[in-house]
Amino acid sequence: MSEQDNLQNADGIEDINPTENTSKEENKTELTPEDNTAQAVENESNEDELIKEIDDSNAEDAEGEGNSERHTIEEKDYHSMSLDALVIELEKLVKNEKVQAIKKHVDDIKNEFSTKFNALLDDKKADFISKGGNEIDFHYSSPLQRSFKDSYKEYRSKISAHYKSLEKNLKENLSNRLNIIEQIKALTDNEGSMNSKYKEFKDLQEQWKNAGAIPRDKYNNAWNSYHFNVERFYDLLHLDRDLRDKDFEHNLGKKIKIIERAEELAKDDNTNRAFRELQALHKLWKEDLGPVAKEHRELIWDRFKQATKAINDKRQEYFSHLDELYEKNLELKHGIIAQIEAKTQDNVDSHKGWQNKIKEIEALREEFFKAGKVPIKVNEATWAKFKEAVRNFNHKKNAYYKNLKKDQYDNLEKKLELVKIAEANKDNEDFEATTPLMKKIQSDWKRIGHVPRKDSDKIWKQFKGACNYYFDRIHTKRNEASAEEEKAYSDKEAFLKTVKDTKLSGEQKTDLATIKEHIAKWKTIGRVPGNKRKIESEFNATLDGLFKTLDMNKTEVEMIKFENKLQDLSSASDPRVLQNERSFIKKKIDESKSEINQLQNNLLFFKHADEKNPLVKSVHDNIKKHEDSLAVWQTKLNKIKAIYNAEAKAAAEAKAATEAEQNSEPNETEA
Repeated sequence: MSEQDNLQNADGIEDINPTENTSKEENKTELTPEDNTAQAVENESNEDELIKEIDDSNAEDAEGEGNSERHTIEEKDYHSMSLDALVIELEKLVKNEKVQAIKKHVDDIKNEFSTKFNALLDDKKADFISKGGNEIDFHYSSPLQRSFKDSYKEYRSKISAHYKSLEKNLKENLSNRLNIIEQIKALTDNEGSMNSKYKEFKDLQEQWKNAGAIPRDKYNNAWNSYHFNVERFYDLLHLDRDLRDKDFEHNLGKKIKIIERAEELAKDDNTNRAFRELQALHKLWKEDLGPVAKEHRELIWDRFKQATKAINDKRQEYFSHLDELYEKNLELKHGIIAQIEAKTQDNVDSHKGWQNKIKEIEALREEFFKAGKVPIKVNEATWAKFKEAVRNFNHKKNAYYKNLKKDQYDNLEKKLELVKIAEANKDNEDFEATTPLMKKIQSDWKRIGHVPRKDSDKIWKQFKGACNYYFDRIHTKRNEASAEEEKAYSDKEAFLKTVKDTKLSGEQKTDLATIKEHIAKWKTIGRVPGNKRKIESEFNATLDGLFKTLDMNKTEVEMIKFENKLQDLSSASDPRVLQNERSFIKKKIDESKSEINQLQNNLLFFKHADEKNPLVKSVHDNIKKHEDSLAVWQTKLNKIKAIYNAEAKAAAEAKAATEAEQNSEPNETEA
């Protein structure tokens, strides 16, 4: 007779015939309800199979002390955690929780850590090979991996110590329970008053309840023997109806409370929690309580079974929805794998393109890990397909970078040439000619592309150092020039006040000499900052005022003013300033000639008109005005041409002198 037979007979039910569970897995101390649901899922219409499931689970739990505590540990989604988070979670569990209660959590964390660390290892290896490394030389270690191994080693040490202690306690508890059974047997067989026997019997029941766990393979036999002898005692108790009825009433009250609690649990939305507590209620019903009066036995057992069935129905519905969620996760992961495969097929022919593609694949990898669990039957296949997709991408990426090595060495040679040019010109004093060259090689550097990483930093520091040295020299020169220009501005500002306060004598020759003296002194002061060149216009305006007081030819006055302006233009650092002025004058010359031609053509309409005709006279005056203006513009152009000719002559003389000096030196054979 099995333990379940004893329980059902005590309650008047004889239609249950479960098989004994005497198997024992090595090093397994706990089993959650989720681990033992296969039979109930397949036969959810069979209430007795559900009862068997609960009893089998309780039989296994009897061996694991403290199993109830495991239900207080939060079940987290380890699949979505990073490597850092998994290590931290493992350390926290090993440090703060009972070692016998965390086996499932530790196993899940270990599997996730191994999966993700192996994926990281594959990426590191692929990156190592893409940089020219040999696969046989690859080695990678991580502080995270060391921390994980240390925590897992601590867990294994604790669980080993726990098993040794547990084995000893299980044997002692078995001995105590067998002794209790013998005492109940003796209590039934020995003579004595029924009241004293009943009191001793209740004490032995309490001892049994607190005797602790026993080896799983001894569980069924021990319970069978215990219930058999309990029933024998109750048969003896029939001789004392008052004591028997009192005990029946006590058991009935307790079992009704168990039923009411089960009916409350049937309304609980947390199906896993409800099932765990239902499991405990069945254990309490079976192990801690005796029979009830015959007229109540079948009624309360049927009521308890109905509550059990209601909880199980909700649980099966929960698992059904969970399966739907897993299927959606599977569909999502297949979509991610398809995206990785599609991106692998893309034709990418640039370093920037591959870097962007690598970021996209990394984002998809993270999305894959966060997608959640999939049905266990396809988990391995899904993971293998994902790894293959990522591996194919890495192979294509590595092939690109291997081919890129040759280009990188070609780029290295080109950049080394630019380094030579930069270092050769960093001390050049001809800033006007050297600055465009330095800017050009900087632009060329950007266009050349990547070089081998081992050389990249070194040649960049050389090139950058030479360029910075040169441009720092330019900035120093500019700062010095800027200081001189600021002083020139201050001096001109003070001198302009003197010019404005000048009082002319009225004698043309003397006043003209005074004005020319002011102009000559103004030229000697020097250039002013570009943003303060307005002072030149103010000076010219002041000169205009002084010239108006003189009775002089306008052309002569204009040329005096232009020579002052020309001096300023020719001393400018930017040669384009003088060139722009030359272009402006040539444009004015063309405009004047065009106006003169137009006016002369107009005179053809008046060739028979009197010269004294006002209209004809106006045209002649206009022609004279433009001819005078043309003469002034032509004179200005000649002045600018003279400057260009002087510069060209000076350059030719310098070149001739250089050639003469070179020709005068003896050659090596003559020496």
